[in-house]
This record gives sequence, C-alpha cells and structure tokens, in this order.
Amino acid sequence: MSDSSGKIKVLFLCTGNSCRSQMAEGWAKALKSDVIETYSAGVETHGMNPHAVQVMQEAGVDIATHHSKHVRELADVPFDYVVTVCDSASESCPLFTGKTTVIHHSFEDPPRLAKGLPEEEALDIYRRVRDEIRQYIETLPETLIKEVRS
Repeated sequence: MSDSSGKIKVLFLCTGNSCRSQMAEGWAKALKSDVIETYSAGVETHGMNPHAVQVMQEAGVDIATHHSKHVRELADVPFDYVVTVCDSASESCPLFTGKTTVIHHSFEDPPRLAKGLPEEEALDIYRRVRDEIRQYIETLPETLIKEVRS
C-alpha cells in the first residue's frame, strides 16, 4: 500500500500525542524518511511535552514545531501500519479500514515515571525512553513486516 514514492505510511499512536508518539515520529523522520512517511497522533490531545522536546533536541532531532494531533485529523490517510506505543492507546485504538495493520509496541510513560522527581532524574527517564524508541525505529520497516508475518 506504499505511496507512489515507494514509502510505507506509518502512524505512531499514543494516548495524548505529547511524548512517545512524537519522539517516534521525530526519530522516523530523522532516520527513515527515505522509506517511511511518518505521522503521529493520539486518541486524545495533550499538547507537546516540553521534556520530550528537550531530550530530542539534545539528540539532534527537532520536534519543537510538531503539534499534538487527534487521530481523527488523519482519518483520510491510508496507513500501511499503525504502531501503538502505549498500552492505553492499544486498548482504545480506533478501527482502521482498508489494509492497515495495527501493531502494538509499548514504551514506558516518561511523564508518569518522572512525576515528582528532581529535574535531572526526570530528564534521565525521558532520555532512556527516547533512546529505546530510537533503537526500535532503527529496525523499521523490517520489524513491522516480520511482526505481521509472525
């Protein structure tokens, strides 16, 4: 179902499209823009998480211009894959028509884990999750294809 450029269309879906899905979109655009047309959205919108923006900037990926989008805003996009990056989004994932394949690959929730921690400890959690997301994105699109075949 890839578009005329040969790229597959991937949506990273999270609860609020403020942190994990935004980091995934940022990494995919930075690392895989030659093979993936990337989007992110949420089943709700929570605005951009400033810590996510900061740690991505530290890694050389600018997501400061992104905005939190509701999945309904992308209803007309024929996705090849939807990757839910949190358990809540997986549980409340809307139905996608056509040949869209939904895959769940959960990452820990930095805002929840960092709540109440000193700033640097909180940022370390965001950095760890950022790096885990990067490792996952580096395996795409091959991992998506394998997960479908399994």
